[in-house]
Amino acid sequence: MMMRIPLFKTVFLSLFFIVSCSSDAEPEIIDPVDTEETSDATDDEPATPEPENTPEPETDTATATNVVEAYGQLSVSGNKIVDKNNNPIQLRGMSLFWSQWMGQYYTTGTVDWLQTDWNATVVRAAMGVEDADGYISNPATEKAKVFAVIDAAINAGIYVIVDWHSHHAEDHIPEAKAFFAEVAQKYGDQPNIIYETYNEPLDVSWTGVLKPYHETIIAEIRKYDPDNLVICGTRTWSQRVDEVVGNKINDANVAYTLHYYASTHKKELRDIAQIALNNDIAIFVTEYGVTEASGNGYIDEASTNTWWSYLDENKISWCNWSIADKNESAAALTPGASGSGNWAESELTVSGKLVRSEMLEKNPTY
Repeated sequence: MMMRIPLFKTVFLSLFFIVSCSSDAEPEIIDPVDTEETSDATDDEPATPEPENTPEPETDTATATNVVEAYGQLSVSGNKIVDKNNNPIQLRGMSLFWSQWMGQYYTTGTVDWLQTDWNATVVRAAMGVEDADGYISNPATEKAKVFAVIDAAINAGIYVIVDWHSHHAEDHIPEAKAFFAEVAQKYGDQPNIIYETYNEPLDVSWTGVLKPYHETIIAEIRKYDPDNLVICGTRTWSQRVDEVVGNKINDANVAYTLHYYASTHKKELRDIAQIALNNDIAIFVTEYGVTEASGNGYIDEASTNTWWSYLDENKISWCNWSIADKNESAAALTPGASGSGNWAESELTVSGKLVRSEMLEKNPTY
């Protein structure tokens, strides 16, 4: 769901990568620091280091018939998500809207169309939890929608994020444990599956609330699925990935969630992300918009492109918010667009057209 309050402002002059200390010692938090030359970067031109001019690692894409066949089992290595051959990878795809309010898009047709016509390599099933008509009220109905998306993604050969779409997940631990245990038992042998245990926490402690919550849910998942990727939400609408530094979850295959909206969040949030990256924290942007943080308002295309460049340079995967026909700027579809895909270009919003074009240009094809 969209972030509602302004981000804490953090001002840094420039950034550079520093290798974090050994995992055997308490890691030092490495902030971006001054360089000898003054940066001319603006909010839309972050002072990030130039990426190394190294060739793209070889994958099995030449012979694979889909992205999951090419990349296989995903895992975390340092601050990167890597494929079965330990090569850093980047997924780009779409998040569905809250399941209870846009359930018409939780279909095979939608998933297939995103894979074939948008070139998506990942889809996110955002199962609403405690809000009206969500999982707490209607567990069988909402679970069935998510399972339909998972089945469709497996058949389409793309990755699928199973998202506990909540702002108060710490209040529903028994329900979260039961849900993720069922998903892990049913689908844990499939490399397509990615678990997102908490979408957007509010202003609650990472150490006192969020980390213990995630560890509890991950322990339940690991009873049945020892190796699929887990993504964990961070404080303040999943923006404070820097607070994980020195206090990571004790699981080798965990990444952390960063959410942004390009018209609101700019260099100050990339600076926070860079602190995490500099300290070997792997990031997955499971939700972002090209709009203001409300999900509405103007679309900042320049900031959108700056964010995409930053994510590309750091091999950070993403899902755009959202596949919905709601009358708001972040919705990818115009009102009345079919729940079975096959959308004409005229049925895509400005946001939908921008994001689809980015995926068509950069995602691998099969």
